[in-house]
Amino acid sequence: MAELDISTKNCIIEQEGKTLIVTLNRPEAKNAFSPEMLLGMYKAWRRLDEDDSLMCAILTANGDTFCAGMDLKAGADGNQKSTEEFMELMGKVPNVHWQALLRDNRPSKPIILAVEGYALAGGTEILAGTDIRVGAEDSVYGVTEVARGLYPMAGSSIRLPRQIPYCLAAEIVLLGRHITSKEALDWGLINRVVPKGQTLAEAKKIAEQIGQTGPIALKAVTRSLRELQTDIAEDEAMLKSDELAGPVFASKDAKEGMKAFKEKRPAVFTGE
Repeated sequence: MAELDISTKNCIIEQEGKTLIVTLNRPEAKNAFSPEMLLGMYKAWRRLDEDDSLMCAILTANGDTFCAGMDLKAGADGNQKSTEEFMELMGKVPNVHWQALLRDNRPSKPIILAVEGYALAGGTEILAGTDIRVGAEDSVYGVTEVARGLYPMAGSSIRLPRQIPYCLAAEIVLLGRHITSKEALDWGLINRVVPKGQTLAEAKKIAEQIGQTGPIALKAVTRSLRELQTDIAEDEAMLKSDELAGPVFASKDAKEGMKAFKEKRPAVFTGE
């Protein structure tokens, strides 16, 4: 696995085959967000979009806490130092922090989440921007902003009611209580629960399956899942779905997929 030159001190970015692995790396502060962490995530998502050799990404973290969200100790004093590169980038891309946290301009390919320990506040907010989620048996989730007199600006009050039943989403964002891995699984907040220490390995198995799919179809289906939700009337959503499907069926990959099925062999997709 090769570390990429877009890594930062607080965000390690590596490539393993067709998968980008993004690791939050500020364990001494429970992986609370820092400018260097946000900068690394922003660069990772843009690389995922731009690099045709990549099919998906895994977001994980070092240490026993996935992410505690905003650094409240630093935020209360206004003492958190921003890197010069991050501040310069914010001048050009004002929503760079929201892109980093998967609120705005999400990459066109799937993101798999691997959570060990606590994923609170921004840790659960970024969860809502991912596509497939693996949690350890001892993982804990929660959007705790309201308990601190804050607002979950990364989108939880919008996305969670679209992803899980409304009353459960309301319980998460209004009460700010912690949700166990079993509750998260039962509620549909995460996909699967695995033993502690095994989330990254499980995420890599999922990524390997994604890597065997057709890249053009993968992007189209990812767009459909994210964009054509219940806020769009079904007949309108079907028309938009047809627009996404057209280029897929016209691709060389579609022909290759059908030919490979007929010949009982693995398909060799080229992204054409």
